[in-house]
Amino acid sequence: MRIERAAGCQARQILGVDRVTNSYAPDAGTLMDIFRRMALLKGNDERSRKLLATGRVVAPYYSYRGQEVIPSSVSAALRDDDYICTIYRGIHDMLAKGMPLKQLWAEVAGREDGTCKGKGGPMHLTYPAKGIMVTTGIVGSSMPIANGLAWGSQLDGNDRVTVAYFGDGASNIGAFHEALNLAAVWKLPVVFVCQNNRYGEHTAYATATSAKRIADRAVGYDIPGVRVDGNDPHAMYAAAAEAIARARGGEGPTLIEAMTFRFHGHVMGDADGYMDKAEKQAAIAADPYPRFRAQLIADNVADEATLAKIEADVEAAIDEAVEFALASPFPSTDELRRDVFADDSIVPEESFA
Repeated sequence: MRIERAAGCQARQILGVDRVTNSYAPDAGTLMDIFRRMALLKGNDERSRKLLATGRVVAPYYSYRGQEVIPSSVSAALRDDDYICTIYRGIHDMLAKGMPLKQLWAEVAGREDGTCKGKGGPMHLTYPAKGIMVTTGIVGSSMPIANGLAWGSQLDGNDRVTVAYFGDGASNIGAFHEALNLAAVWKLPVVFVCQNNRYGEHTAYATATSAKRIADRAVGYDIPGVRVDGNDPHAMYAAAAEAIARARGGEGPTLIEAMTFRFHGHVMGDADGYMDKAEKQAAIAADPYPRFRAQLIADNVADEATLAKIEADVEAAIDEAVEFALASPFPSTDELRRDVFADDSIVPEESFA
């Protein structure tokens, strides 16, 4: 498990490779919590791709397979009332934080029992009851929105923490730099988590990004920058728990660059011909899910029967969620303007004819 740090005035110097400290190392209960979340994420992605391929559900879909460790570990360190802001390909982030399966599937299927009444779809999910806030289709939008939520927490005097998830491609847009600067100036309780899966849509990291490490960019804003193995639950949890504790304690933001790899193309139907085949094969061979599963057994944290039961329960829950979603009705025409306009009377009825 490796965590690399870059922070403070030492411009591009790496301050060292640290072992996980005892204060933030996950205990056995936390490791099992992370595994449960990972099992849910893996099972949900596999079922989503299967149903979309058969046509039972029709929706755009962005597979996160291979990236399960990151939000599972982060969410294990968060409280229920903490916030997350993620992106249009962030279903794994939302599920890990506690979005209910039934309402998720109903929303993906465009049904009225979905989290946004079927009007948001898979790219615009939200579930404030679990702190899952304001997902948009705009690249990098999670970061300034997260700042707004964190500022609200700061003004209210509560100790909620907000996590902003984004991809490596989003680190090249203006909102990234503006959000980090403002969060640093105001010491906002935000943790910026970059899931660096090596590709921004269809473009390899090195093609569009000059910095060798996104974590190094934290130096420009005088905040901690951490590069971590995002496929190692021990290291990922330790980095997240430390950053969350720092934010909750009023010490300001942290930038975490979590290194990972996505197993599929940017969007379902993408042939991923732009991906390096050898790199992809190596990443799949090192799949973090079976590796972590085997490690739990080898370390006597759990036995095969316990882990198999968790996986079986996940599959049963997904079965139930899918059937619930497909039995839910589509939104009626009465929903066309509701939640869209503050005053329905200002919109001519013929606009929706």
